[in-house]
Amino acid sequence: MKLKHIALAFCASLTLSGAAQAAGEIVIKFSHVVAPDTPKGKAAEYFKKLAEQRTHGRVKVQVYPNSQLYKDKEELEALQLGAVQMLAPSLAKFGPLGVKEFEVFDLPYVFDNYDQVNKVMHGPIGKQLLGKLEGKGIKGLAYWDNGFKNFSANKPIKSPADLKGMKIRIQSSKVLEEEMRTLGALPQVMAFSEVYQALQTGVVDGTELEASNLYTSKSYEVQKNLTLTQHGFLGYALIVNKKFWDGLPADVRTQLDSAVQDATVYANQIAKQENEKAVAAIKASGKTQVYTPTPQEREAFKKALLPVHQKMAARIGPELLKAIYKETGFNPAK
Repeated sequence: MKLKHIALAFCASLTLSGAAQAAGEIVIKFSHVVAPDTPKGKAAEYFKKLAEQRTHGRVKVQVYPNSQLYKDKEELEALQLGAVQMLAPSLAKFGPLGVKEFEVFDLPYVFDNYDQVNKVMHGPIGKQLLGKLEGKGIKGLAYWDNGFKNFSANKPIKSPADLKGMKIRIQSSKVLEEEMRTLGALPQVMAFSEVYQALQTGVVDGTELEASNLYTSKSYEVQKNLTLTQHGFLGYALIVNKKFWDGLPADVRTQLDSAVQDATVYANQIAKQENEKAVAAIKASGKTQVYTPTPQEREAFKKALLPVHQKMAARIGPELLKAIYKETGFNPAK
């Protein structure tokens, strides 16, 4: 049924884009699953503004936030079919697509800060990974930061043992599944659009989300505790349907490339700031207790999760893992 729904949307989009092309206007449907006031939501709107300005109206960008068109699992299929032209999915989405190397970004504590993340993403390693998407009919344009993930629940989380037996919502990623099992938690794969209700009804006990998404989805309202474990990074890849991109007039593609570059600078400038604002807003709400682990408590989480690196090395690729350790200075022996 899902594929049928996407196929029907694709047929409808062909009719609409055909009419638009005939009128001399190129339509880019940009679908995403988070709120407009998140870092990704704001960056998508900024890209729309720049793209329309720089192509002098030849390109019209239609942004659809909050899973209005597709949920997490559906959106990549929709892009491959051409029902939408642009997405910015989280990097965890590419593992289930068959590009397992992207799951390296899901490893716990592999990055300590945004500088380390960007050194990998915007260097040779990041470029090489984007290139692996082309065989799937996808053109990778850029990486966008979002933020570091934290654990939330209805009970305090101050040590790895506190997560034992808890049902924690995760994205579809073998690395994240292994991470939860290592902590003794029960991984629950679920679309982001379903998280609030699942927390509210007790289908899941907690999340691992960045502050901006926890806040803008209002999920903090149904979680009494948030611990700033900063245990993993969540970033996005800005991608397009390769056939669509390659078929654009060369001058339009150059103008859109320029818009992508500037929207990427904007996205990566605001990510840290937006997450800090979200933490402050969650604290100010009085609905959720926000706890910052001591250095010793943070070290206990890192030590507990280190085995995930070893267990997932064969899946991700030992050489890729070594290359990232070299870039970040991560020492797997500690």
